[in-house]
Amino acid sequence: MRILVTGGTTFVSKYVAEYFASRNNDVFVINRGTKEQAKNVTLIKCDRHSIGDKLKCYHFDVIIDVTAYTRNDISSLLRSAVNFEQYIFISSSAVYPETNCQPFTEEQSCGKNSVWGDYGLNKLQAEEYLKENFPDAYILRPPYFYGVYENLYRELFVFDCALDDRKFYLPQNGDMRLQFFNVFDLCKFIEIILREKPENKIYNVGNKDIVTIKDWVTLCYKAAGKTPEFVNVDKSVFQRDYFCFYDYEYTLDVSKQSQLMPQTKSLEQGLKEEFEWYINNRSGVAKKPYMEFIDKNLS
Repeated sequence: MRILVTGGTTFVSKYVAEYFASRNNDVFVINRGTKEQAKNVTLIKCDRHSIGDKLKCYHFDVIIDVTAYTRNDISSLLRSAVNFEQYIFISSSAVYPETNCQPFTEEQSCGKNSVWGDYGLNKLQAEEYLKENFPDAYILRPPYFYGVYENLYRELFVFDCALDDRKFYLPQNGDMRLQFFNVFDLCKFIEIILREKPENKIYNVGNKDIVTIKDWVTLCYKAAGKTPEFVNVDKSVFQRDYFCFYDYEYTLDVSKQSQLMPQTKSLEQGLKEEFEWYINNRSGVAKKPYMEFIDKNLS
């Protein structure tokens, strides 16, 4: 296939570009050319908001849009006169209001989530514009991504704590639940969609298994060959000052995904692979001052 991936230089978009290129597809990426490019791809150098006629002469079997966050991000690409057969948009579970019943299902109404704010609303408006202008598009709504090329200081923060033999400061008793999805499984699911062309157009994607933050931290330490010693932190301390997730838990119903792809990579295996990548890439990650806050205020 000839595939256009938006972005292609950071985490999910980079992994997607290299995954499909490694499977003998002709992969193009569109970005400003300011960062190191993915392997074995062709760069179309431009800003997606000022494409001009740079895509006019191309035909793509599919556009995999990883980097659209707003309605304008979608519209600028569709207005570029690019010729394509299929469009897959990586949206977000942030389109579901936190007041919805859980687990969130694709049939539920969408709207503002007070935790995610404009991010979720912008993703929803992007979805709506895409559906209006290309009804055959597929929309994927993930929970938290993780895996190789991770650029957010989440697993990487816990890995650093493990590598430095630090105690881990855990919000309350650590029973807040999280749901994850490995970037490998995202690519696998996109392959299935392109092959099977299912009638359903919107999918929640993610692991079926939900994990508590205590178990997640334990698995992160295990990937580093360590066992955590926990210190429980009272709710009076703002969680995001010392921990890498908001005090907000939610779950997605991924039964529709599971009908097409019953198995996903285990969290333990995925974290092991991410840790092995991180060992050689610690210096290239933007880190947040969680440890500094802990040392100053909690130790």
